[in-house]
Amino acid sequence: MRHKRRMFRGTYTALITPFRNGSVDYDAFRALIDRQAAAGITGIVPVGTTGESPTVTPEEHLEIIRVAIEHNAGRMQVIAGTGANATAEAIHLTQAAEAMGADASLQVCPYYNKPSQEGLYQHYKAVADATKLPIMLYSVPGRSTVAIAPETAARLASECSNVLSLKEAGGSVDRINQLVQAVPNSCELLSGDDPLTLPFMACGAVGLVSVAANIIPEVMVQLVNACLDNNYPDALTLQKKYYPLFNALMSLDTNPVPIKTAAVLMGHCSDEFRLPLVGLSEENHAKLTEVLQEFGLI
Repeated sequence: MRHKRRMFRGTYTALITPFRNGSVDYDAFRALIDRQAAAGITGIVPVGTTGESPTVTPEEHLEIIRVAIEHNAGRMQVIAGTGANATAEAIHLTQAAEAMGADASLQVCPYYNKPSQEGLYQHYKAVADATKLPIMLYSVPGRSTVAIAPETAARLASECSNVLSLKEAGGSVDRINQLVQAVPNSCELLSGDDPLTLPFMACGAVGLVSVAANIIPEVMVQLVNACLDNNYPDALTLQKKYYPLFNALMSLDTNPVPIKTAAVLMGHCSDEFRLPLVGLSEENHAKLTEVLQEFGLI
């Protein structure tokens, strides 16, 4: 597969992983992919952290990617979540995804290990050297405790020809400003936070990896496209309208519990998580239900 250097631009969905009776519910997963394609989503991200990647088995991890690629059938980009906190595991998953026909790889910042910036550089360089897939770095210090420094991102993007994007989920608009100054033009920046889509794109991001798109893909496509078209009045209207939903999906519990519960309430999958994740409390379940009702989603 021939990859264009400037490929990461638009709306991507960080897919949830539906479970049923202890196993992956592939029927629900395929239906989820179909809804994304029908809405005009640019690409899907199977088995990212929203897809409960820390709790699926190694065999399930690769099978979820395989099913996503097969069922997608070229309709959208497939950005396989193949990051890990062990470099050898990240390389193994990435090479397997490449062999299956993934379009690119999402590489989460190694978690728990708390590597230095030099450690992060060496980790990502080893992964990049082991694959021809385009790589999207993923900085999410709220989960990994370590952020990818702008200087480290710039170093990787400059020295690794397939490091072509960074998903920024640090919750700070100033991080996008710093990254825009640091990274080469070949490295495209995407928001990793739905509520910050508009300000991130106003400052130089060119897309979004969305959680909310699991349930409102059409809205997220409209929001991102408005920003790409520099139509910020329309983007602001959408941002203001849907902010209460974005906020509920991010604040009522740890991701992906609220978004998966929303999908359950909308009839898309069963109410099943992998421990140590559990469902919403009764109070927060009621709050989420109310928000979904206000938006006419249930």
